[in-house]
Amino acid sequence: MKSFPMFIRTSGRRVVIVGDGEQAAQKARLILKTDARIVIAATHPEPELWDLILNDRAQHHQGAITPALFKGAAMGFIASGCPGIDASIHAIAQEAGCPVNVVDQPDLCDLTTPSLVDRDPVVVAIGTEGTAPVLARQIKTKVEELLSPNLGGLAALAGRLRGSVAQNVAREKRREFWRWVFAESPRKAWARGAERDAATEIKNAIMAGSAPSAPQEGSISLIGAGPGAKDLLTLRAVARLQEADVIFYDRLIDAEVLELARRDAERVFVGKVVGACAWPQERINTLIVEEARKGRNVVRLKSGDPGIFGRAGEEIAAAKAAGVAVEIVPGVTAVCAAGASAGISLTERGVTDTLVLTTATGADGGVLPESVRFTSPGTSTAFYMATRQAPAIQQALFAQGLPSDAPVTLAVEVSKAGEKVYDCTLATLQATIDARSVSGCAIILVTWPKEVVRVGKPAPTRQRPRLIAAQ
Repeated sequence: MKSFPMFIRTSGRRVVIVGDGEQAAQKARLILKTDARIVIAATHPEPELWDLILNDRAQHHQGAITPALFKGAAMGFIASGCPGIDASIHAIAQEAGCPVNVVDQPDLCDLTTPSLVDRDPVVVAIGTEGTAPVLARQIKTKVEELLSPNLGGLAALAGRLRGSVAQNVAREKRREFWRWVFAESPRKAWARGAERDAATEIKNAIMAGSAPSAPQEGSISLIGAGPGAKDLLTLRAVARLQEADVIFYDRLIDAEVLELARRDAERVFVGKVVGACAWPQERINTLIVEEARKGRNVVRLKSGDPGIFGRAGEEIAAAKAAGVAVEIVPGVTAVCAAGASAGISLTERGVTDTLVLTTATGADGGVLPESVRFTSPGTSTAFYMATRQAPAIQQALFAQGLPSDAPVTLAVEVSKAGEKVYDCTLATLQATIDARSVSGCAIILVTWPKEVVRVGKPAPTRQRPRLIAAQ
């Protein structure tokens, strides 16, 4: 290593920033995360810097830059924009014994600013000694995925309770106590947002003098994996996958999504295949509850969003009946992904003000159960599980008044490597599906602008209804 990584205490200490422009403002934003006393040395501060000065969030230094400016400061940042001036100011800071960062001049830098993952008071710094800042940002993204956004709150609570732990928990039991706090039920409860429950559990354990020895109840997380691409998962979804002991996943889950899980997590395929449903919903309900009762963290991984045609309600009911903690981690639903891939908005002011999500196949296998009746001017209607019902959808939409030349976009395997997008009309929808051998996941989105008259008139050219189908 050419640089030794360490954290510099800034509480109550000065941090000097020299510069008028955006580069100086960037450094100010970074230091504002601390409780340092910021000093801005600038002749004509840009608006953001000037706002900090006016609101007493920074001190304005307008005089000559001398060693006295840097004397006793924790650090300095030099960003005048002129290499020659920056080098001169660096020499002045060195005379005062103040380490500085000179923007865009690595050879003059006594210190470098790393990429930060901020879960205050938990902070992760990633540096490459100035050689590969893009790589540092990529690593930061990975670490961001691993740490829940509210983790810092748990660490802060632990800090406040440390004295109480020292008084009530025997020294030989403290390591296990803190391991339990940060790895077992308190951490899990805190991560799912049950912060009050986690705090109560920790305080009860402190009063008891040790971490609970009895096996802890497991939990169930119903996670939406989105349309396929792993980078469309939420940070919370990734965190739950990292915590999972066993994962029950559907047929449509991409292999790259499963790679985000713990390597030692058990994986159980429970996908349903049309005409060969080997995993009835009742069996899945029973298994996820049984695993949670063993004290395991159970993830039920579904494509799209669990609450949209994902039968999440049945699994929630089974968990609650068994007294097992359950949560929903939302995901990007298929219609949103299809709209994004097609480059269209699902709603538009003055054109469509209602979005309907429905299914083209009922629980009893019937066609278009109560679906088309919601299709009207000003409404976008999304038909899930619809490709096989394309002929019935065509006829039903014709009957509702949509013109035969209404433009249609077929979006297949949205966000996945095999994504395909085809344009056609409502009249040629089925023919296009046949010609292109469309197969895979299924959505049909129909947008009927307010200006379209339901019967007897075709849609205006500039605001024609759009239909998206993704199987």
